[in-house]
Amino acid sequence: MICNGRHIPYDQDLKELSQQLRNNATPQEKKLWYQFLKFQKLHFYRQKPLDGYIVDFYCPKLKLVIEIDGVQHLEEGSVEYDNERTLVLANYGLQVIRFTNYQIDFEFDSVCTKITRFLQYPL
Repeated sequence: MICNGRHIPYDQDLKELSQQLRNNATPQEKKLWYQFLKFQKLHFYRQKPLDGYIVDFYCPKLKLVIEIDGVQHLEEGSVEYDNERTLVLANYGLQVIRFTNYQIDFEFDSVCTKITRFLQYPL
């Protein structure tokens, strides 16, 4: 896979884990997938390995990564890890947008509106 003129490495070692994550999706991942992303015209992958990371959702045509952050992303060191991960993905020309579990649970229409705007007018 080539993005922004650079090849995004696919880590074969993450394939099994990504399949497990797809099969054991969080309620918020299921909600976003089954109530919104699955029905978009553009194709999204779920739990896609990209350069040593597994991203929640990935649309290659738009170079878009969507992440859903649970409470574990608030733990010590997680913010730094997420920032580093975002920078690595950005170096491939990928745009990363993040939503919290709370937003998926209680502000779902707003989340869908933000994603729709991005799908219509990518950065």
